[in-house]
Amino acid sequence: MPESIKVRLFQYDDEEAWNEYVTRSPQGTLFHLIAWKKVLEQTFSYRPWYFSASDDSGVCGCLPLFHVKNRIFGNALLSVPFGVNGGICADTLHVGNLLLNRAKGLAEELNVDYVELRHANPSELDLPVKDLYVTFERELDPDVDKNMGAIPRKQRRMIRQGMKNGLRMTFGVSEEDLVGFYDIYAESVRNLGTPVFAFNYFKYLVQEFKEDCLIFSVWHEDKRVSAVMTFFYNGRVMPFYGGALKEYFSYGTNDFMYWELMKYACINGYKIFDFGRSKYGTGPFEFKRHWGFEPRPLPYQFFLYRCQKIPDVNPLNPKIKPLVELWKKIPLPLAKFIGPHLIKYVP
Repeated sequence: MPESIKVRLFQYDDEEAWNEYVTRSPQGTLFHLIAWKKVLEQTFSYRPWYFSASDDSGVCGCLPLFHVKNRIFGNALLSVPFGVNGGICADTLHVGNLLLNRAKGLAEELNVDYVELRHANPSELDLPVKDLYVTFERELDPDVDKNMGAIPRKQRRMIRQGMKNGLRMTFGVSEEDLVGFYDIYAESVRNLGTPVFAFNYFKYLVQEFKEDCLIFSVWHEDKRVSAVMTFFYNGRVMPFYGGALKEYFSYGTNDFMYWELMKYACINGYKIFDFGRSKYGTGPFEFKRHWGFEPRPLPYQFFLYRCQKIPDVNPLNPKIKPLVELWKKIPLPLAKFIGPHLIKYVP
Protein backbone atom coordinates (compact mmCIF):
# COMPACT_ATOMS: atom_id res chain seq x y z
CA MET A 1 0.00 0.00 0.00
CA PRO A 2 1.24 3.56 -0.71
CA GLU A 3 0.99 4.40 3.03
CA SER A 4 3.72 1.87 3.84
CA ILE A 5 6.36 3.58 1.66
CA LYS A 6 9.08 5.35 3.62
CA VAL A 7 11.58 7.86 2.26
CA ARG A 8 14.84 8.34 4.15
CA LEU A 9 18.38 9.60 3.73
CA PHE A 10 20.92 7.10 2.43
CA GLN A 11 23.31 5.45 4.87
CA TYR A 12 26.35 3.45 3.78
CA ASP A 13 24.80 0.28 5.19
CA ASP A 14 22.27 0.72 2.35
CA GLU A 15 24.89 0.64 -0.43
CA GLU A 16 24.31 -2.93 -1.60
CA ALA A 17 20.51 -2.57 -1.66
CA TRP A 18 20.77 0.84 -3.39
CA ASN A 19 23.06 -0.45 -6.16
CA GLU A 20 20.98 -3.58 -6.65
CA TYR A 21 17.87 -1.46 -7.10
CA VAL A 22 19.58 0.93 -9.54
CA THR A 23 20.81 -1.98 -11.65
CA ARG A 24 17.34 -3.52 -12.02
CA SER A 25 15.41 -0.25 -12.38
CA PRO A 26 14.60 0.81 -16.01
CA GLN A 27 15.54 4.38 -14.99
CA GLY A 28 18.78 3.37 -13.30
CA THR A 29 22.09 4.49 -14.80
CA LEU A 30 25.78 4.34 -14.01
CA PHE A 31 25.48 7.80 -12.48
CA HIS A 32 23.00 6.60 -9.85
CA LEU A 33 25.50 4.08 -8.46
CA ILE A 34 27.15 4.83 -5.13
CA ALA A 35 30.56 4.68 -6.85
CA TRP A 36 29.72 7.99 -8.58
CA LYS A 37 28.83 9.50 -5.20
CA LYS A 38 32.15 8.38 -3.70
CA VAL A 39 34.16 9.87 -6.58
CA LEU A 40 32.43 13.25 -6.32
CA GLU A 41 32.81 13.32 -2.54
CA GLN A 42 36.55 12.66 -2.84
CA THR A 43 37.05 15.27 -5.56
CA PHE A 44 34.68 18.15 -4.80
CA SER A 45 33.12 19.96 -1.87
CA TYR A 46 29.49 19.38 -2.93
CA ARG A 47 27.27 17.96 -0.21
CA PRO A 48 25.33 14.79 -1.15
CA TRP A 49 21.68 14.22 -0.28
CA TYR A 50 20.70 10.70 -1.35
CA PHE A 51 17.12 9.60 -0.69
CA SER A 52 15.76 6.06 -0.94
CA ALA A 53 12.13 4.94 -0.86
CA SER A 54 11.27 1.54 0.58
CA ASP A 55 8.18 -0.57 1.12
CA ASP A 56 7.75 -3.92 2.84
CA SER A 57 9.55 -5.71 -0.02
CA GLY A 58 12.61 -3.41 -0.09
CA VAL A 59 13.84 -0.43 -2.09
CA CYS A 60 11.28 0.87 -4.58
CA GLY A 61 12.83 4.21 -5.53
CA CYS A 62 15.89 6.41 -5.17
CA LEU A 63 17.04 9.96 -5.85
CA PRO A 64 20.69 11.08 -5.72
CA LEU A 65 21.21 14.83 -5.21
CA PHE A 66 24.20 17.10 -4.64
CA HIS A 67 24.04 20.64 -3.29
CA VAL A 68 26.12 22.88 -5.57
CA LYS A 69 26.54 26.53 -4.72
CA ASN A 70 28.76 29.01 -6.58
CA ARG A 71 28.60 32.36 -8.38
CA ILE A 72 28.53 30.87 -11.89
CA PHE A 73 26.15 27.94 -11.54
CA GLY A 74 24.03 29.45 -8.79
CA ASN A 75 22.60 27.64 -5.80
CA ALA A 76 21.12 24.32 -6.87
CA LEU A 77 20.43 20.68 -6.16
CA LEU A 78 21.71 18.53 -9.03
CA SER A 79 21.07 14.92 -9.90
CA VAL A 80 23.91 14.48 -10.62
CA PRO A 81 27.02 16.64 -11.19
CA PHE A 82 29.11 15.69 -14.25
CA GLY A 83 26.69 12.87 -15.05
CA VAL A 84 24.88 12.55 -18.35
CA ASN A 85 21.96 11.08 -16.44
CA GLY A 86 20.49 11.13 -12.97
CA GLY A 87 17.10 12.05 -11.63
CA ILE A 88 14.45 9.92 -9.98
CA CYS A 89 14.31 6.12 -10.19
CA ALA A 90 10.93 4.83 -9.03
CA ASP A 91 8.75 1.78 -9.46
CA THR A 92 5.59 3.90 -9.68
CA LEU A 93 4.57 7.49 -10.28
CA HIS A 94 3.42 7.66 -6.66
CA VAL A 95 6.91 6.74 -5.42
CA GLY A 96 8.42 9.22 -7.87
CA ASN A 97 6.25 12.00 -6.49
CA LEU A 98 7.19 11.10 -2.91
CA LEU A 99 10.87 11.49 -3.83
CA LEU A 100 10.15 14.70 -5.74
CA ASN A 101 8.33 16.12 -2.72
CA ARG A 102 11.34 15.30 -0.56
CA ALA A 103 13.56 17.16 -3.07
CA LYS A 104 11.18 20.13 -3.01
CA GLY A 105 11.27 20.19 0.78
CA LEU A 106 15.06 20.12 0.73
CA ALA A 107 15.09 22.94 -1.86
CA GLU A 108 13.03 25.05 0.54
CA GLU A 109 15.20 24.10 3.50
CA LEU A 110 18.44 25.00 1.68
CA ASN A 111 16.82 27.97 -0.11
CA VAL A 112 18.23 26.89 -3.49
CA ASP A 113 17.33 28.45 -6.83
CA TYR A 114 16.27 25.18 -8.48
CA VAL A 115 16.50 21.38 -8.62
CA GLU A 116 17.83 19.77 -11.82
CA LEU A 117 16.90 16.14 -12.56
CA ARG A 118 18.90 14.69 -15.45
CA HIS A 119 16.44 12.02 -16.48
CA ALA A 120 17.57 9.54 -19.13
CA ASN A 121 14.01 9.07 -20.40
CA PRO A 122 10.81 11.13 -20.40
CA SER A 123 9.25 11.32 -16.96
CA GLU A 124 5.58 11.50 -16.00
CA LEU A 125 6.46 14.06 -13.31
CA ASP A 126 4.82 17.42 -13.93
CA LEU A 127 7.94 19.57 -14.32
CA PRO A 128 9.39 21.89 -16.99
CA VAL A 129 11.91 20.32 -19.39
CA LYS A 130 15.18 21.62 -20.85
CA ASP A 131 16.09 20.32 -24.33
CA LEU A 132 19.73 21.37 -24.61
CA TYR A 133 21.22 17.87 -24.89
CA VAL A 134 20.72 14.73 -26.93
CA THR A 135 22.21 11.28 -26.50
CA PHE A 136 23.44 8.82 -29.11
CA GLU A 137 23.15 5.09 -28.58
CA ARG A 138 22.59 1.98 -30.68
CA GLU A 139 22.06 -1.70 -30.14
CA LEU A 140 25.09 -3.79 -31.13
CA ASP A 141 24.78 -6.79 -33.42
CA PRO A 142 26.62 -9.92 -32.18
CA ASP A 143 28.29 -10.04 -35.61
CA VAL A 144 31.28 -7.65 -35.87
CA ASP A 145 30.95 -7.32 -39.66
CA LYS A 146 27.29 -6.31 -39.40
CA ASN A 147 28.23 -3.52 -37.02
CA MET A 148 30.79 -2.29 -39.52
CA GLY A 149 28.17 -2.47 -42.26
CA ALA A 150 25.78 -0.31 -40.23
CA ILE A 151 28.31 2.56 -40.26
CA PRO A 152 27.91 4.99 -43.19
CA ARG A 153 30.40 4.55 -46.03
CA LYS A 154 32.30 7.80 -45.42
CA GLN A 155 32.90 6.88 -41.81
CA ARG A 156 34.02 3.36 -42.75
CA ARG A 157 36.60 4.94 -45.03
CA MET A 158 37.99 6.95 -42.10
CA ILE A 159 38.23 3.79 -39.97
CA ARG A 160 40.13 1.99 -42.73
CA GLN A 161 42.40 5.00 -43.06
CA GLY A 162 43.41 4.50 -39.44
CA MET A 163 44.12 0.83 -40.17
CA LYS A 164 46.27 1.74 -43.19
CA ASN A 165 48.22 4.20 -41.04
CA GLY A 166 49.27 1.34 -38.77
CA LEU A 167 47.28 2.40 -35.72
CA ARG A 168 46.80 -0.14 -32.95
CA MET A 169 44.67 -0.29 -29.80
CA THR A 170 45.56 -1.31 -26.24
CA PHE A 171 43.55 -1.17 -23.03
CA GLY A 172 44.34 -1.14 -19.32
CA VAL A 173 44.26 0.91 -16.11
CA SER A 174 47.91 1.02 -15.08
CA GLU A 175 49.45 4.23 -13.76
CA GLU A 176 51.12 4.65 -17.14
CA ASP A 177 47.76 4.30 -18.92
CA LEU A 178 46.18 6.83 -16.60
CA VAL A 179 48.96 9.40 -16.99
CA GLY A 180 49.08 8.93 -20.78
CA PHE A 181 45.31 9.29 -21.04
CA TYR A 182 45.28 12.37 -18.81
CA ASP A 183 47.88 14.26 -20.84
CA ILE A 184 45.96 13.70 -24.08
CA TYR A 185 42.58 14.43 -22.51
CA ALA A 186 43.80 17.65 -20.87
CA GLU A 187 45.15 18.98 -24.16
CA SER A 188 41.98 18.03 -26.03
CA VAL A 189 39.54 19.72 -23.66
CA ARG A 190 41.77 22.80 -23.46
CA ASN A 191 41.52 23.00 -27.27
CA LEU A 192 37.72 22.87 -26.93
CA GLY A 193 37.72 25.67 -24.35
CA THR A 194 36.74 23.47 -21.41
CA PRO A 195 38.51 23.36 -18.01
CA VAL A 196 40.18 20.04 -17.25
CA PHE A 197 39.49 17.89 -14.19
CA ALA A 198 42.20 17.18 -11.64
CA PHE A 199 44.21 14.02 -12.28
CA ASN A 200 42.89 12.57 -9.01
CA TYR A 201 39.33 12.67 -10.33
CA PHE A 202 40.21 10.04 -12.94
CA LYS A 203 42.26 8.09 -10.43
CA TYR A 204 39.20 7.88 -8.16
CA LEU A 205 37.00 6.78 -11.08
CA VAL A 206 39.35 3.87 -11.76
CA GLN A 207 39.49 2.97 -8.06
CA GLU A 208 35.72 3.05 -7.50
CA PHE A 209 34.47 1.47 -10.73
CA LYS A 210 37.26 -1.15 -10.81
CA GLU A 211 36.80 -3.64 -13.69
CA ASP A 212 33.92 -1.54 -15.07
CA CYS A 213 36.33 1.24 -16.06
CA LEU A 214 39.06 0.83 -18.70
CA ILE A 215 41.33 3.17 -20.64
CA PHE A 216 41.55 2.40 -24.35
CA SER A 217 44.57 3.92 -26.10
CA VAL A 218 45.48 4.23 -29.77
CA TRP A 219 49.13 4.12 -30.72
CA HIS A 220 51.04 5.19 -33.79
CA GLU A 221 54.32 3.32 -33.64
CA ASP A 222 55.44 3.93 -30.03
CA LYS A 223 53.41 7.08 -29.41
CA ARG A 224 50.01 7.21 -27.68
CA VAL A 225 47.93 9.47 -29.94
CA SER A 226 44.41 9.15 -28.55
CA ALA A 227 42.72 7.64 -25.52
CA VAL A 228 39.26 7.25 -24.01
CA MET A 229 38.17 6.33 -20.49
CA THR A 230 35.27 3.93 -20.91
CA PHE A 231 32.66 2.62 -18.49
CA PHE A 232 30.73 -0.65 -18.67
CA TYR A 233 27.30 -0.82 -17.10
CA ASN A 234 24.46 -3.31 -17.41
CA GLY A 235 25.39 -4.53 -20.90
CA ARG A 236 26.23 -1.02 -22.04
CA VAL A 237 29.63 0.30 -23.18
CA MET A 238 30.12 4.03 -22.52
CA PRO A 239 33.15 5.88 -23.92
CA PHE A 240 33.01 8.90 -21.63
CA TYR A 241 36.20 10.98 -21.39
CA GLY A 242 38.34 10.97 -24.51
CA GLY A 243 40.76 12.93 -26.61
CA ALA A 244 43.30 12.82 -29.41
CA LEU A 245 46.46 14.71 -30.32
CA LYS A 246 45.56 17.34 -32.91
CA GLU A 247 48.57 16.58 -35.11
CA TYR A 248 47.30 13.02 -35.59
CA PHE A 249 43.72 13.85 -36.59
CA SER A 250 44.54 13.16 -40.24
CA TYR A 251 45.52 9.60 -39.30
CA GLY A 252 41.89 8.82 -38.42
CA THR A 253 42.74 8.29 -34.75
CA ASN A 254 39.31 8.99 -33.28
CA ASP A 255 37.50 6.99 -35.94
CA PHE A 256 39.81 4.03 -35.45
CA MET A 257 39.55 4.29 -31.64
CA TYR A 258 35.77 4.23 -31.47
CA TRP A 259 35.52 1.41 -34.00
CA GLU A 260 37.99 -0.72 -32.06
CA LEU A 261 36.02 -0.01 -28.89
CA MET A 262 32.78 -0.97 -30.64
CA LYS A 263 34.40 -4.17 -31.86
CA TYR A 264 35.68 -4.96 -28.34
CA ALA A 265 32.16 -4.42 -26.96
CA CYS A 266 30.64 -6.69 -29.59
CA ILE A 267 33.15 -9.51 -29.05
CA ASN A 268 32.67 -9.34 -25.27
CA GLY A 269 28.89 -9.54 -25.38
CA TYR A 270 27.84 -5.95 -24.67
CA LYS A 271 24.45 -5.00 -26.09
CA ILE A 272 24.40 -1.20 -26.31
CA PHE A 273 27.01 1.25 -27.58
CA ASP A 274 26.38 4.53 -25.77
CA PHE A 275 28.13 7.45 -27.47
CA GLY A 276 27.07 9.85 -24.71
CA ARG A 277 25.49 13.29 -24.81
CA SER A 278 26.15 16.28 -27.02
CA LYS A 279 24.63 19.68 -27.58
CA TYR A 280 22.72 20.36 -30.78
CA GLY A 281 24.83 21.90 -33.53
CA THR A 282 28.26 21.18 -32.03
CA GLY A 283 31.23 19.31 -33.50
CA PRO A 284 30.72 16.21 -31.31
CA PHE A 285 27.03 16.17 -32.30
CA GLU A 286 27.94 16.03 -36.00
CA PHE A 287 30.72 13.47 -35.44
CA LYS A 288 28.30 11.04 -33.79
CA ARG A 289 25.62 11.53 -36.44
CA HIS A 290 28.18 10.60 -39.10
CA TRP A 291 28.40 7.17 -37.48
CA GLY A 292 24.75 6.61 -38.32
CA PHE A 293 23.51 7.18 -34.76
CA GLU A 294 20.22 9.02 -34.39
CA PRO A 295 20.04 11.68 -31.65
CA ARG A 296 17.55 11.11 -28.85
CA PRO A 297 16.58 14.11 -26.66
CA LEU A 298 17.62 14.06 -23.01
CA PRO A 299 14.61 15.43 -21.12
CA TYR A 300 16.25 17.07 -18.13
CA GLN A 301 13.56 18.34 -15.75
CA PHE A 302 13.60 21.24 -13.32
CA PHE A 303 11.82 22.26 -10.16
CA LEU A 304 12.15 26.05 -10.02
CA TYR A 305 12.10 27.34 -6.46
CA ARG A 306 13.70 30.79 -6.28
CA CYS A 307 14.35 31.39 -10.00
CA GLN A 308 11.65 32.09 -12.59
CA LYS A 309 13.12 30.30 -15.61
CA ILE A 310 15.41 27.38 -16.40
CA PRO A 311 19.05 28.55 -16.07
CA ASP A 312 21.21 28.79 -19.19
CA VAL A 313 24.62 27.61 -17.99
CA ASN A 314 26.38 26.18 -21.05
CA PRO A 315 29.28 27.13 -23.38
CA LEU A 316 26.88 28.22 -26.14
CA ASN A 317 25.50 31.00 -23.93
CA PRO A 318 26.74 34.32 -25.46
CA LYS A 319 27.80 35.48 -21.99
CA ILE A 320 30.02 32.43 -21.50
CA LYS A 321 31.35 31.99 -25.05
CA PRO A 322 34.10 34.69 -24.77
CA LEU A 323 35.52 32.84 -21.75
CA VAL A 324 35.53 29.60 -23.75
CA GLU A 325 37.48 31.26 -26.58
CA LEU A 326 39.96 32.73 -24.10
CA TRP A 327 40.51 29.35 -22.44
CA LYS A 328 41.48 27.76 -25.77
CA LYS A 329 44.52 30.05 -25.94
CA ILE A 330 46.10 29.51 -22.52
CA PRO A 331 49.25 27.34 -22.23
CA LEU A 332 48.57 23.68 -21.44
CA PRO A 333 50.55 23.60 -18.14
CA LEU A 334 48.50 26.58 -16.92
CA ALA A 335 45.27 24.87 -18.06
CA LYS A 336 46.19 21.79 -16.02
CA PHE A 337 46.89 23.94 -12.98
CA ILE A 338 43.87 26.25 -13.11
CA GLY A 339 41.34 23.90 -14.71
CA PRO A 340 40.62 21.77 -11.61
CA HIS A 341 39.80 24.95 -9.67
CA LEU A 342 37.32 26.07 -12.34
CA ILE A 343 35.59 22.85 -13.40
CA LYS A 344 33.75 22.62 -10.07
CA TYR A 345 31.78 25.73 -11.07
CA VAL A 346 30.19 24.06 -14.13
CA PRO A 347 29.03 20.60 -13.03
